[in-house]
Amino acid sequence: MSLAPWPARWTRLQRSNATLVAALLLLVLFMAALGWLFSWLPEPIGSSARAFAQGTRTTLWLTLVSGAVGLALGTATALARTSRWVVLRWAARFYLWVVRGTPLLVQILFVYFALPVLVPSLRLPEFTAAVVALGLNAGAYNSEAIRAGLLAVPQGQTEAARALGLGRRHVFLDVVMPQAFKMALPPLVSNFVALLKDSSLAYAIGVVELTNVGNRLQAQTFQPIATLSTVALTYLLLTTLVTQATQAIEYRFDIEGRAQ
Repeated sequence: MSLAPWPARWTRLQRSNATLVAALLLLVLFMAALGWLFSWLPEPIGSSARAFAQGTRTTLWLTLVSGAVGLALGTATALARTSRWVVLRWAARFYLWVVRGTPLLVQILFVYFALPVLVPSLRLPEFTAAVVALGLNAGAYNSEAIRAGLLAVPQGQTEAARALGLGRRHVFLDVVMPQAFKMALPPLVSNFVALLKDSSLAYAIGVVELTNVGNRLQAQTFQPIATLSTVALTYLLLTTLVTQATQAIEYRFDIEGRAQ
C-alpha cells in the first residue's frame, strides 16, 4: 500500500488521508486477527498462538506509550536547549550526554534493577520500567530533531510576527512551533519506527512482549528457526504498517514540498 494507487485526480490531502485510514485500519485488523493468524502456522507456533498474539499487542502498546513519553520529553528538552536560562541548557545537555552515550539495554536494566536501590520508593513494575527507559531514550533523540526544526525557522518570521503585535507565547505556538514540527517530522517518524524495534530489549527485565515470547518458546522446543522467523516476520509486518501510516502523515504536511 502506498500513495501511488489512489486516483490521480485526488489532491495530496485526499491521498494522504486515504493512505492513513487504510494503514490504521489494516493495523487494527491485523492486531485483532493475530490469534487466528498464528493458529494457522505449523508447530510449535500454532499451539502458542495466544501467547504470540498477546506478546505482539504488548510490543505495540509499549511502543505507543513510550513514544508519547519520548515526544513530550523530547519537546521539553529541545526547549530547554534553546532556553535563555543557562541552568536549563546545561541540564538538558547533561541528560543528552548520559542517555545518548550509554546503551539502551543498560538504561533499561538500570531503571529496573539499580534505580530501586538508589530510591526504594521507585521500584517499578516491568512494563512501567521499560516505558520509563524507552521514553527517556527516545526523548533524547527526539529532542535533537525538534531542536533542529526550531533553529531552522527563519528569524525573520519571528520578527514579523512580533511586529504585528503578537505576544511571545503566540509567536511560538502559532508561528514557530508549527513550522518546526513540520521540519522535524521525518526524523521523529524514523525514531518512532526504531523505537518499535528497540522495544524488544524489554525482554531483559521480563516484559512478556513479542521477543520474550519467541525466546521462551525456542528455549522450550529447541526450534530457533521457526520461532525467531515468526518473531522477525511479525516485526516486519508491524513496521511496514506503521511506516505506511507515518509516511501518509509526512505527505499530508507536504514535508518534501510537493506541488500536488
